[in-house]
Amino acid sequence: MNPFYHRIYKVVRHIPKGRVATYGLVARLAGRPGAARTVGWALSALPDDSDVPWWRVLNAAGRISLSGADHNSVVQRALLLREGVKFAPGGAVNLATFGWPAEAYDSVAAARRGLASSRKARRLKRARR
Repeated sequence: MNPFYHRIYKVVRHIPKGRVATYGLVARLAGRPGAARTVGWALSALPDDSDVPWWRVLNAAGRISLSGADHNSVVQRALLLREGVKFAPGGAVNLATFGWPAEAYDSVAAARRGLASSRKARRLKRARR
């Protein structure tokens, strides 16, 4: 087996039930930042009887990357729902809520709140002085 695939599987096995990680984060934690596609290939190479929870890995937008016409996308969504992962009406999972490890997604959530909130925080901090 490809040694990098082995590291990918090890990382994915650590994702707790009810949590998700992105392909990119799995690649980074496995020691190869920027190898998100390789994570996808490794997960698609898993045998059907594997103990690796492949369904807990989503794309950077928190969406299932498998084609909607693909049976596996239906299976992936069902497995995540069974574990308590919630999907927004548009089909994305909130990574700030369900992402693992949570601290990996804190900066993403902060960036999405935008500069307005950081400016507001600075103003509040100055006002407290």
